[in-house]
Amino acid sequence: MTGHASQPSRVFSFPVRVYYEDTDLAGVVYYANYLRFMERARTEWLLAQGISQVALRDAEGLLFAVTAVDIRYLKPARFEDRLVVTVELTRRRRASLEVDQRILRDGPEGELLCTARVSAACLSVEGLRPRPIPGHLFREGD
Repeated sequence: MTGHASQPSRVFSFPVRVYYEDTDLAGVVYYANYLRFMERARTEWLLAQGISQVALRDAEGLLFAVTAVDIRYLKPARFEDRLVVTVELTRRRRASLEVDQRILRDGPEGELLCTARVSAACLSVEGLRPRPIPGHLFREGD
C-alpha cells in the first residue's frame, strides 16, 4: 500500500484494512494496534518525503524515537473496516518533532475513531543522545 500527500493541507493519508489479527475477543481493534497503524503511516509519510529511516541511520547515524503519545479512543474500529490514518507535522524543533494523527473509518472525510499527538526525538544511533534534525529534512513547506 502507498499513501499520498494531500497538497493543500499537507496532511498525509495512509490506507489500512482491519484484519482479524488486529481485533480482540469483542471483535474490535485491540487498543495497542491503533499505535501500530499510526507507526506505519508515519513511516510511509517519511518515505513519501524521500526520507528513508534506514538511509538516515546508515548515512547520518541518526534515528527517530517516539518520546510521548497522547491518544484518544473515540469509537471502535472493527474487522474488515477500511481505515485512513493521517499524519500532519505540527511542530519541528531543533532535535524533535511533533505530529498529529487521526484514524478515520471509510476515508479522509469518514468517521473519526482515534486521535493522537506523537512526539519523536532525533537521536544518534551510537549512545542514543539527542542530535539536531538535519537541515535538509522537514524544510519549510514540507
